Amino acid sequence: MRILLVSFYYHPEIGAAPSRITNMAEGFREQGATVDVLTCLPNYPKGKIFDGYRHRLSMTEPSETGTIFRYWTYATVSKRPIPRALSMLSFAFIMWLFAFRFKRIPQYDAVVIQSPPLPVSFSAVLLFKCLYNRKTILNISDLWPLSAVELGAMKTGSIMYKVFAFIEHFIYKHSDGIFGQSNEILRHIKNFDSPKNLCLYRNFQRYEISKVARRRHNPMKIVYAGLLGVGQDILGIIKHIDFKKLGVEFHIYGGGNQTNEIESYIQENCDCNVYYHGYVNKDKIAKVLSDFDTSIVPLAVHIQGAVPSKIFDILPIGLPVLFCGGGEGAEIIRNYGVGYVSEPGDYIGLTNNIKKLMTLSDEEYDAFSRNCLKTAGTDFDFDRQMKNAYLFVKKIAMKKRN
Repeated sequence: MRILLVSFYYHPEIGAAPSRITNMAEGFREQGATVDVLTCLPNYPKGKIFDGYRHRLSMTEPSETGTIFRYWTYATVSKRPIPRALSMLSFAFIMWLFAFRFKRIPQYDAVVIQSPPLPVSFSAVLLFKCLYNRKTILNISDLWPLSAVELGAMKTGSIMYKVFAFIEHFIYKHSDGIFGQSNEILRHIKNFDSPKNLCLYRNFQRYEISKVARRRHNPMKIVYAGLLGVGQDILGIIKHIDFKKLGVEFHIYGGGNQTNEIESYIQENCDCNVYYHGYVNKDKIAKVLSDFDTSIVPLAVHIQGAVPSKIFDILPIGLPVLFCGGGEGAEIIRNYGVGYVSEPGDYIGLTNNIKKLMTLSDEEYDAFSRNCLKTAGTDFDFDRQMKNAYLFVKKIAMKKRN
């Protein structure tokens, strides 16, 4: 089977979004598929096109899964809506250059399209479903425009909201199947008038599960590795929680539009027990996480359907989770007993949870860690999920086209 993955993000970019699609491509290949990828010239999360890819309109490169087709996009990490919209729209338009590969496109049995960004997924559905009549499957990781409203970036009833709501309805209606990152996402999609083939596809990572439980450091070392944006608001955490007074260290890895502010705060408060280490590559993240005792996984506000992928990064290492958020993510932490939960922006609650973890006996912490490892090896197994996802795509691809 030949599959085309369409995504705004892809390796060698770092973060949850490129990791999710890269893992999917590699997983499909291991199931026997040839997987090509249509994506941007890499620029995320710094907002600058990487060395070796600059001054190009497009680039084709071989990979272990198939072929990667990269096209130029306006790269930015600006918080302002206009530059961010230009970035998404530039790729949404320029991807149509791929239509000139008209001999290649009919060879694909299925096209899997990452959404959001909605302008990109809308353009891809128009191209591959409406123009070329390929079997099209959406991979929905966030519920736009609902997420934008919950983050305060958009108002219900505004012109922009109506445009995005139209796009959302359009891509659901014209797809042949949908992957949803959470059960909340799948329930939301079921509210639309056109029934679809739906499949739960969480952002699991393929990390080797640790064979031994964690042993705490003294002082206890907390880590955050991921996007440093307003949706996570690590800046708010380091401003409101006195890690030095607690007697713990907080180590930060990653990048995003809060990076400069975080670095400035640490420089101005050099004895705050907070340390920023920059970026870490996907192939090194497991080793980095294994040096710590627990990880904070924050959401600045509750976002319907959002289950942070960092939960699934952390459990195979045996790290208990300090989750700041609600919804399905909080349910997972509580139901599986793999950490403590506080509400978004509840710094007192997060502080109390850190204290709880600190006061566990060595035996209690050991049991906590072992429960994380057990959960990662059973219900959150990457290979098992990948087999189900491949069968889902294959079933749709084999259906007679209209």
